[in-house]
Amino acid sequence: MVQILYVILGVFAGLLSGLLGIGGGLVLIPALVFIFGLTQLQAQGTTLALMVPPIGLLAAIRYYQSGNVKLGMAGFICLGFFVGGLLGANLVQNLPEVLIRKTFAVFLLFVSLRMLLTK
Repeated sequence: MVQILYVILGVFAGLLSGLLGIGGGLVLIPALVFIFGLTQLQAQGTTLALMVPPIGLLAAIRYYQSGNVKLGMAGFICLGFFVGGLLGANLVQNLPEVLIRKTFAVFLLFVSLRMLLTK
């Protein structure tokens, strides 16, 4: 059941959002492109749609009008993101700041190299 994978992605992205302050652009978009096979525009539009409650309503509508939003996928990821964000925010409170900063830097490096080196 692919919806479970969407929720897991949402939990992971929410967890990193709560821990490191990242989620949409650095976790969800690459995952949607590399794991779920969306185009870059579909990944961006879907990410905006799942973040509609807090941000991005007007941009998400524009992506949706162009056919670049997967609403079902966005809903399930949003569910996981909601839970993961709370988990990450709770976990990060007891971690040393230097560990958080270095983890963030390594994650950014990994994602940037993957984006740069993939066709």
